[in-house]
Formats: sequence, structure tokens, C-alpha cells
Amino acid sequence: MGVTAGAVWGRAEQQDFRSRVRGTLLGAAVGDALGVPVDRLGLGAIQETHGAEGVVDLAAAYGRRGAVSHLTQLTLFSVDGLIRAQVRRDTGAWHPPTDLHRAYLRWAATQRDWGPDERRKDDGWLAREEWLYARRDPARSLLIGFGDDIMGTLDAPKSPGEAGPEAAVRSVPFGLLVGWEPQLVVQLAVECAAQTHGHPVAYLAAGAYAAIVHGLARGESLDAAVQQTLALLAVRPGHQPVSDALQHALGAVRQGMPTPARVAELIGAGTAEGLLAAAVYCALVSEDVRHGLCLAVNHDGPSAAAGALAGGLLGALHGETALPPAWLAELEGRPTLLELADDFAMEMTQGPALHGPAGASPGWLARYPRG
Repeated sequence: MGVTAGAVWGRAEQQDFRSRVRGTLLGAAVGDALGVPVDRLGLGAIQETHGAEGVVDLAAAYGRRGAVSHLTQLTLFSVDGLIRAQVRRDTGAWHPPTDLHRAYLRWAATQRDWGPDERRKDDGWLAREEWLYARRDPARSLLIGFGDDIMGTLDAPKSPGEAGPEAAVRSVPFGLLVGWEPQLVVQLAVECAAQTHGHPVAYLAAGAYAAIVHGLARGESLDAAVQQTLALLAVRPGHQPVSDALQHALGAVRQGMPTPARVAELIGAGTAEGLLAAAVYCALVSEDVRHGLCLAVNHDGPSAAAGALAGGLLGALHGETALPPAWLAELEGRPTLLELADDFAMEMTQGPALHGPAGASPGWLARYPRG
């Protein structure tokens, strides 16, 4: 898998990029946290508990307000895997899907173990974060996909019938590879999605989501990013359901005021392409981040996945300062998210200063081992 040469980063560009990375990752996590307490509840049940407007603020889940689900946990390990791929590139080993798979296996260990195992020297710092060892109802497809060391591929995917949205959610960091050509971003997301979700709808939705985030991270409008993504999808076998869903989302924008019923119609059966379409729609019609996220979680479908997908788009589009500060203040794992986001931005903009032929920072290699 190749990659274009990175741009020369000035200080202002680095700062803008870091803000977009923070916004994207925090936005996805906040959307997840907003949706978790009402995940898969019917709209009637949500309104009965939270009032006629539904969820308009963080609520308690897993014993606290602002708790995140396995979706955010896995997204963090996506970021970790991307950084490790860049670090390992110095050794001549360059196959990012393998590095991502290793990162996801580290996440799988958090779902089995009581806490960090200091004997695993190659874990790096993220796998030693104790709060990540909380089991947050991971989808069965994830436990199966990462239940052994065999990596699913497009030729031999894990769970060939699995069409859920989980792989799309964890693909948001791939869109932040702004130095990559868009078609390579799609390819990476598709290959990594096949490690757990083998249905074309699931892995192509993951590729599409990464491509849309990629467009936003490079400064495009959401509409332009979706149009470019439709062109990228058109050459891929089995793309029609995902392309149709995105077209449906664009068309729904012109159908009057946004309502929970319209979001539910886009979500459909709750498979990946419907959740992606709903997230795009919510981001397109949102008055601000809060409005868009509330729209994304108040319906009969998978609220956590819809909120996370919409949050990633809104965060990439508007940056970290547009996110509701009161929600960030209560967000579980925010220090970890910020630390990882800043590490990712530093690796992508200043990687050669951290590791390379001239030498490497021991502290950086302790955080992101090459092994």
C-alpha cells in the first residue's frame, strides 16, 4: 500500500490539523456518549424517560454520565495502530492493515483481562490505560473477528454476512491521513473493516465514511466530500447500496424540517449504510454540533453508532472548539483522547523528527514500540 509524499507543514497548518484531529476524535466520542444511554431504545421509550424532545444532554450509562462504549475504545486503538504503522515504516515493514490488526488485538485483550499486563513490553502506553479494560457490550462480530490471531482480508473476510456499523465507526481516524490520496484512504478502511465485517455494505460504508472525513479534514464542504466519495465508490463492486444511501441522505435535506422519523427512515434496518446516511444527513442539516448530535441519537435505531458517526463528521467539519464544552467536561477518557489525538497530529506532521535514519526518540518508541 503506497502513500503520497506528505506536505511541508508550517506552524499554522500544524495547529489547524491538530484542532481537526482533536475535533474529530472528541466529536465521535461525545456522539457515542450521548447515544449510549438510549442505544436501541424505541423513540417512545426515549421520550418517556427524557421528555418530549428526547435526549438533549448526557445521561448516565455504565454507572456514570459521559460514559463511552466499545465503539470509542476501538477508535482509540485505530489511532494507536496508525501511529505504530508510521513508526514501523522505518524498519522497511509497511503494511498498515497488519499494524491495525495488531492494535485491535490489543483492544481484544482489554475485553478479556482484568487490567494491563506489564509483561507485554510491546503494548505501548494506550493498552496500559486501566479505564479501557471496562467491557462495554462489544458487538459479537468484534469478539469473533478479533478472537484469534488470524486477520480477515477482503479475499477471506471474517463474518462474511456481518453488515453492522461498528467497522465504519472505528474508521474515522483513517480520514485524518490528509497526506494520503483519497482512494488509498478508502482502501485502508475497507481492508481493516473486513477484519470483522465481511459484508460489502459494511466494509464499503467504512471506506465511504473515511473518505468523507478525509475530505472534511482537507477543508472541503460536507456536500463536496460526499460527492467525491460517491465517485470513489462507483468503481468498487457492490457499492450500489452504500451509494444509494448517501444519495438518499443528500435528497432528504430538501424534504423539510429534520425529524426523528426522517432519521429513522434513513437508518432503515440499522446496517452500516443506513447509519452512515443518517449521520451525513444529521451533519448536513444541523444548526450546530449539539443540534446535530441530538438529532442523530433520538430515534428507534442504534443511537451510539449514529451519534459517533455524526460526531466524527461534525468534529472534522467544525473543529474542537465547536463541541459543547459541558459535554467535553464529563466525557469519559477525555485526557486519553486528547493525548492520543496530539500524538497522532505530531506523528503525522513531525514524524521524521521523532524517528528516522538520523535517530529516534526513546520516549516515543516506548509509547509506540516497533515490535
